[in-house]
Amino acid sequence: MIELAAQPNGLWRVGFAGDTFNTLWTLKALLPREIAVDYVSAFGEDPFSIRQIEFFGAHGIGIANSPRLSATRPGLYAITLEGYERSFTYWRSDSAARRLADDATALKESLVSRDLILFSGITLAILDPQPRETLLRLLEDARSAGSTIAFDPNYRPRLWPSAATARTALGDVLSIADIALPTYGDEQILFGDKTPQETLDRLRSAGVVESVVKNGAESALVDARRSSTIVPAIHVDKPLDTTGAGDAFNGAYLAARLTGHAPPEAARKAHMVASRSIQTAGALMPMNKIAAAFNF
Repeated sequence: MIELAAQPNGLWRVGFAGDTFNTLWTLKALLPREIAVDYVSAFGEDPFSIRQIEFFGAHGIGIANSPRLSATRPGLYAITLEGYERSFTYWRSDSAARRLADDATALKESLVSRDLILFSGITLAILDPQPRETLLRLLEDARSAGSTIAFDPNYRPRLWPSAATARTALGDVLSIADIALPTYGDEQILFGDKTPQETLDRLRSAGVVESVVKNGAESALVDARRSSTIVPAIHVDKPLDTTGAGDAFNGAYLAARLTGHAPPEAARKAHMVASRSIQTAGALMPMNKIAAAFNF
């Protein structure tokens, strides 16, 4: 999506961001350069879409076989800050990303031979029912072929027709997730979980073998094959902007897991990156700062 971030001088800074892209950005900053990193979606042919793809390429991020569609354009959101907490205003009803699963052949080709595939609840929410089924079927195929599937439920009420629809959709996809990365506050709203442990227990019951229940400035609850660990967050005295902090955590955690770190150590590194993220304006922290935080 196109990101508009208000500046102190009253102007707006234009960037590119979004939950899954923010995570991918962090992954790219932390993985060896030779590893291919692609953002799979659908893109328009307008000037903003062209700039978006050029921005990706300039930072080593491809788009695989994502279709280019005329008469579509990127979604748009604006960040409003109250202190260091953020709220968002969205314009994305006709965004190209809503058609990412319309071409099943192109999507299948984009997902072939991936070590890791990440998708989110927002990915599901913006798709109509039939394309959503197509995406999930192809993710199942990719998993059967050896890909690890990571899922961040990232519940956003305004994107779903009802909470019941969201509960069904987000609950059903857990059967294909190898790694779940929920945020406790979202799970509490949607499922009524009273504690992070209840969230973890529900994920275990669904068959997820590795989970990290994020909880903002509180400790994360890490679970791997029914062995759970509490990993404290990093306290920040003066946060600047919390936009994208959970996405930065996800990217750092997945990068750590891909490079051989055990889940508790991966969560510790992810907390380090997230703590630096909330001291940075906007959703994307510079890649060199991500790497420095990860290796601290």
